[in-house]
Amino acid sequence: MTAVKRLAAFLLSMLVLSAAVFWIARLAPGDPLVSYYGERAERLTPEERAQAEAKLGLDMPIGAQYVRWLKNALHGDLGVSFKYRQAVPEVIRGRLGNTLLLGGAGFVLIFSLALALGAVCAWYEDRPADRVLCRLGTVTSCVPEFWMCLLLILVFSVTLRLLPSSGAWSLGAGGGTAADRARHLVLPLTAVVLGHLWYYAYMVRNSLLEQMRSDYVLLARAEGLSRRRVMVRHCLRNILPSYLSLMAISVPHIMGGTYIVETVFSYPGIGTLSYESAMGRDYDLLLALCLLSGAVVMVSGMLAQAVNERVDPRMRARRTRHGKGAADRG
Repeated sequence: MTAVKRLAAFLLSMLVLSAAVFWIARLAPGDPLVSYYGERAERLTPEERAQAEAKLGLDMPIGAQYVRWLKNALHGDLGVSFKYRQAVPEVIRGRLGNTLLLGGAGFVLIFSLALALGAVCAWYEDRPADRVLCRLGTVTSCVPEFWMCLLLILVFSVTLRLLPSSGAWSLGAGGGTAADRARHLVLPLTAVVLGHLWYYAYMVRNSLLEQMRSDYVLLARAEGLSRRRVMVRHCLRNILPSYLSLMAISVPHIMGGTYIVETVFSYPGIGTLSYESAMGRDYDLLLALCLLSGAVVMVSGMLAQAVNERVDPRMRARRTRHGKGAADRG
């Protein structure tokens, strides 16, 4: 029953999100015909404009447009991109792999390095290594991601000319070799990691220090266990369940940062596509991208809750008690 309720809540949330984005996008100022016709849209006569709006279905009331879109979406038709003149799923499919590569690599690096840096800082608490890392982390976490991107471009692309400043591969490379793709990935990936790393590393550091001051650690040290063994075998193990839950919750946070980085670096991913569709009033494409992002956020929240219930027996017991209470009242 819980799974059915979650599925119903997910579908209802997606319906509300689709309606909100549909209305807001169409009420926003701008001419969607510019996305479809380019500069020709400014030279269209009133008759030609009316024919173009009828062709694209923009002459109907917004409510009627939404009902038509919803019926088509339920049959798997998400519409056509005005700019690319292709079906929306095909346009998204061509960019999705790039975002998964950048966001996935960033996600793994962020949480791997955060765990390592947090453990190092906790081990060397209040020593020079801890103080230096904390200060560096505070500085990098306070720099906005778009500014970090511009700084990386200025240093490594403009000044040193070591790395490319935009794109996912070199022009004319036909998709790029692995080495070429890696070179184009370095700066965007660095920006994604630096924008989020210390936030999670600091949480790991504080959690470990809290564990290190617990009574069971004092007892273990009194019994002769080394500080290293207590930290690795007990403290780290105890924070891992909550860390896994944090990873699931943080997917939308990192995804949003990835979208910003893609836009600044002109990286051909979902983030850049979202920006282009919003600026160009590419309605169907924008709506599909918002639904995709919203689905990721909601699934991440459900996954985090499932992980919490899996690793924390108290949550399972609480849910069982609530279920029994509801059954008794029924």
